[in-house]
Amino acid sequence: MTRAKPRLTVIDTDPGIDDAIGILLALASPQFTIAGVTTVAGNIGIETTTRNAGRLLAFEDREDIPVFQGASAPLSRTGPEPLNLHGEDGIGGVALPDPAWLPESQHAVEWLANFLLEQPAGAVDVLALGPLTNLARLALERPEAARRIGRMIAMGGAIHEHGNVGPRSEFNLWADPEAAAVVVASGLPLVLIPLDVTRRVRATREFVETLAANVNPMAAMVGSLIESYFEGAANRESRPLHDPCVMLYALAPELFRIEELRLSVDTGNGEAAGALTISPEGSLVQVALGVDGPAALDLLARHLTAI
Repeated sequence: MTRAKPRLTVIDTDPGIDDAIGILLALASPQFTIAGVTTVAGNIGIETTTRNAGRLLAFEDREDIPVFQGASAPLSRTGPEPLNLHGEDGIGGVALPDPAWLPESQHAVEWLANFLLEQPAGAVDVLALGPLTNLARLALERPEAARRIGRMIAMGGAIHEHGNVGPRSEFNLWADPEAAAVVVASGLPLVLIPLDVTRRVRATREFVETLAANVNPMAAMVGSLIESYFEGAANRESRPLHDPCVMLYALAPELFRIEELRLSVDTGNGEAAGALTISPEGSLVQVALGVDGPAALDLLARHLTAI
């Protein structure tokens, strides 16, 4: 059942087309009170991900939500090359306004730690859409603050599915395996949303056309963002909506099937970097392994088209 009371929420992100869709969904949903957006390098460099976060907030005229720039590189290795999938600007060239204000001067991890300590324990949820570098640094540098997180929902990993950057590796965990390993082993209240689920929430061309024709500017913008995914992929009939599944789970966990698994993260330098392994020595994590895809897509459409 959808939460009746809004949850105080921080979005940690590397926008990113599907990050952008997830952020717009959160902005459209009264179930979230968004306290801030923290950025991380991932899909593209930190300056661009931070700018894109500001552009999305400017589109919705949400000057009340501050943006804090976070990690520009992984914990202990060289960062990945930017993904061509999202275009040079990271969001497929979709027209968005320039940021209406500058990001805050405080580093994302410092702000998040202080904010968590100011709020009652368990009152703040973190929705993580990119590499887990900021959250790993929080757990390592400010564990007393990290322990106050109510729930961390992160898109990342692959359990039984083939990876998207290697046979078993998904981009967010592959981009910073050491950070993923820290977060998975931290004991924090983590819900992981892997490719096993996100590949089953798929936008069709008909779905895109419906959003694009809607009178709500946010629905039309999301339609444009998804359409940019289809460009250059003429033979594809649908595209998975990875990061929005984080928000969809937060809105309606009953649409997802959760299993508790013991997981470890491969921190090697080979093709399995960032891969998840189920093992008795792993850390207990709540993992989404099933979803009612059509119902999740319908929920997304209802929130975006509400007037």
